[in-house]
Amino acid sequence: MTMLSRVAERLFWMARYLERAEDTARLTYAYTHLVMDIPSGAEPGWDVLVRIMDAETSYADKYRVYNEQNVLQFLIADENNVGGIYHAIRAARENVRTTRDVLPEEAWEYVNELYLYAQEYAENSIGRRNRYQFLETIITRCQMISGMLLSTLSRDHAYRFIKLGGLIERADMTTRVVDVGAAALLGEDRHHSAVDPLIWACLLKSLSAMGAYRRQIGPQVEANSMVDFVLRDDKLPRSVQYCLNGMRKEILPLANHKPVLKLLDMARRKQSRFDPNTASREELHVFVDDIQAGLFNINSTIDSTWFQLDQT
Repeated sequence: MTMLSRVAERLFWMARYLERAEDTARLTYAYTHLVMDIPSGAEPGWDVLVRIMDAETSYADKYRVYNEQNVLQFLIADENNVGGIYHAIRAARENVRTTRDVLPEEAWEYVNELYLYAQEYAENSIGRRNRYQFLETIITRCQMISGMLLSTLSRDHAYRFIKLGGLIERADMTTRVVDVGAAALLGEDRHHSAVDPLIWACLLKSLSAMGAYRRQIGPQVEANSMVDFVLRDDKLPRSVQYCLNGMRKEILPLANHKPVLKLLDMARRKQSRFDPNTASREELHVFVDDIQAGLFNINSTIDSTWFQLDQT
């Protein structure tokens, strides 16, 4: 099967944006619950969510204070925040609109309905009164769209680029959550270490990994076990290792895959050699930075290998 590179690129980014909207909604939902459940004075600041998105600069361009109202406005309804829910859904819709002929008929209908819902309700879902219902609806509809695509598409190049986009976005979010959890939430100067298990549990919930962790590891969430689980478990769909393995599988049938394969195998080797149980927080931070740089290089190589072919 052959495919225009611009179509492949739009499918790839459609999947990235849908995954981004779902992941951001899930993270926001879990963190809001944490702030409400944790003892007063022990909770981390709302700036944590902005740092996870690596969006401090764009946030500072519009907002002066890191409070609940501003951060949730930025993450849920800001049209110009590329890591925000509304922006991601709008971008996903545009990519679906221009690739409708290679997608199931329902794809445009479902994504357009998601966009119209976000357009109508995002601004009114900043406050806690409507926030949970909005975030739950975003998560559910994104999952429905992903499930529909993966259960109806032929296993051809369109399917492979959609899978690649979703997996690389998911791996990126997982590394961000781990990095901020290690470097910001559990720094050495914390005075409320008794609530640290609640914080790590929140991060697990933001990755939809709490149930899997309890079945495989145990009921008590510990930092090293949690980090090892979401980085290196090859059966957890949101672990970095699972995503790297999945991307490797999808690129093999594609022509000219060797440059991307080389980067993926390099990242997989680094994963296998790293042990969170013996690493310091600084070593973990350096390792996660390295993995994120690797994901950036993988994305850039995917772009130059398959998306720039017929652009002159």
